[in-house]
Amino acid sequence: MSRQLQYIYKGETKVITFSFREYHSAHEAAAAAEGIDLSEFLKMERQLEVIADGKAVKNHRDSYFNKLGFGKIVLLKKEAESIKDKR
Repeated sequence: MSRQLQYIYKGETKVITFSFREYHSAHEAAAAAEGIDLSEFLKMERQLEVIADGKAVKNHRDSYFNKLGFGKIVLLKKEAESIKDKR
């Protein structure tokens, strides 16, 4: 079942279709939509998951994606307001 994914990339809000069948996370889907290769990042993330807790992995992911130019990345509910309206 696909859902809508909304993210901010370099100041521009975008909405794409997202499915867990195709991507492991919303971050992967957003990067793929922008043509960003995450292969090295995903290797590092897997290594970090082995030695660190979930909070450290999340902090690393958020920091990395902020450096790439991403802002908030959220899965939208069917009736959800967009993050554009919540700024």
